[in-house]
Amino acid sequence: MVKEILVPVDGSEGSDRAVAQAISMAEICDAKLNFLYVANINQLAINACLSDAILEAVTKAGNVILDRAMDLVPSGIEKEAFSETGSPAVVILDFAASNDIDLIVMGSRGLGLVKGVLLGSVSQYIVEQAKCPVLVVK
Repeated sequence: MVKEILVPVDGSEGSDRAVAQAISMAEICDAKLNFLYVANINQLAINACLSDAILEAVTKAGNVILDRAMDLVPSGIEKEAFSETGSPAVVILDFAASNDIDLIVMGSRGLGLVKGVLLGSVSQYIVEQAKCPVLVVK
């Protein structure tokens, strides 16, 4: 039974479609939605040093994305938002493992700089490494 759904969000069109699909599934399964925004600090670190202003801007952007996803969820569906920093694929897998996630619903491509051939590099990694089922929304 699916009771905990993880929806990684990044503000991309694919992420928005994944949110819509996850909401439909949560309604059918009476499941809780867990929205997760991961600030890709590893990618930002390439720009030399991270100032507090950059970290604050990234956090604010994540909060806007999470708030937008939470606002789409109809009343009666349990939901929670989380914001983390680090490598998105690693953080998503760690979150899923430590929160007893039954299903991960995510977009096929995000806002990353490098795109995989068929799937985005993050979604491809999650499909290959996750211990629970993963639904990739095109």
